[in-house]
Amino acid sequence: MKRLHALGSGVAAAALAVAGLGATATFGAGQADGATAAANALSNQWYAAAPYLMPTDNNPPDATAIMDATGLKAFQLAFILAPNGGGCSPTWGGTSAVSSDTAVGNVISAIRAKGGDVSVSIGGYGGTKLGQACSDAASTAAAYQQVINKYQLKAMDFDLEEPEYENTAAVAHEIGAAKILQQNNPGLFISVTTAGTAAGTGWFGQQMLNEAKSQGFTPNNFSIMPFDGGFNGAASQTAALTAFNGLLKSTFGWDTATAYAHEGFSGMNGRSDSGEYFYQSDFQTVLNYATSNHMGRFTFWSLNRDRQCNPPDNGTTSGTCSSVPQAAWDFAKFSVKFAGVTPPTNPPTTPPTTPPGGGTCTVAEWSASAVYVGGNEVAHKGHKWKAKWWTTNEEPGTTGEWGVWQDEGTC
Repeated sequence: MKRLHALGSGVAAAALAVAGLGATATFGAGQADGATAAANALSNQWYAAAPYLMPTDNNPPDATAIMDATGLKAFQLAFILAPNGGGCSPTWGGTSAVSSDTAVGNVISAIRAKGGDVSVSIGGYGGTKLGQACSDAASTAAAYQQVINKYQLKAMDFDLEEPEYENTAAVAHEIGAAKILQQNNPGLFISVTTAGTAAGTGWFGQQMLNEAKSQGFTPNNFSIMPFDGGFNGAASQTAALTAFNGLLKSTFGWDTATAYAHEGFSGMNGRSDSGEYFYQSDFQTVLNYATSNHMGRFTFWSLNRDRQCNPPDNGTTSGTCSSVPQAAWDFAKFSVKFAGVTPPTNPPTTPPTTPPGGGTCTVAEWSASAVYVGGNEVAHKGHKWKAKWWTTNEEPGTTGEWGVWQDEGTC
């Protein structure tokens, strides 16, 4: 799905000027202040509701102004790519090395100073992805770990689109990297976003799901993008989401509710690349569907487009406005609504405290490397736990009441 990140030509100075960051906004070339990042970590429903924002291209809006106008707290910054000249190191848009970045860092600092936070999206449409450039999953994960360390991230999005998701090895590298990051960064919110079709997703999307199953990887959610594929309004989108729920069930053996808890929607506000139109009323319909089914994510592309064109219905697709009549940030308000009514996805940012003590358990001790299915019981920290569905490397006591492990009490 084309994400229009090639439109426009932002540079660091222009991005900071548009973002409203003056000389007082500073962000060193090293890591972000870990204490500040930790203090501003949000609950997972905010990361699940974060709309996409290009911080240095497509006339980036002032993120803090959006926060003031709507109550939005989380942003999905896009996109991390391999360098245009080749190599396995992270850059913004293929041109700006993460290691020396200050421009995006300043945007993040401004958001966190107002109590918000960010997720970072890798991939997108176009450019060379790290899964293509790096030699294996481990080196791909190491490149992404640089991004996590640099910005002290609590969330990351894997946006697997053309042409990468047609490359079997590249997808294996990305899924493998996501699994490694999940293991090495406890509590990291991970979303995987891919193309949507009337059948839920296409052949390559299904192959990605199969790869995740074969590697034993379960992200917080799998999101589809139901646009640029012959869609026509909300009804076609909710039908695709229903179909995708069926694919998640058949692939992972989940029941309907579990599949919805791991399912996400990633829409496009206004006029899509292929001339489809999605209005505020369409977003409301999909939001109602998402919340009534307790879906795990609701986001859209993009905040750069969440403002009115001149004229409003200009008959073209823009990277900087929606091409439909609207007030500024109309579509961001749906993300705020989703964050307010959706229960935390698995795992919550702040895990419940497991009561100490307990007796001697008669079931086997939980193992991070083992695979468990619904009904399996384990012992952990003096309690007995029952798995609700398929899982691996999800520690009992950290997944919350909406998570995979049911606390059956002390042994």
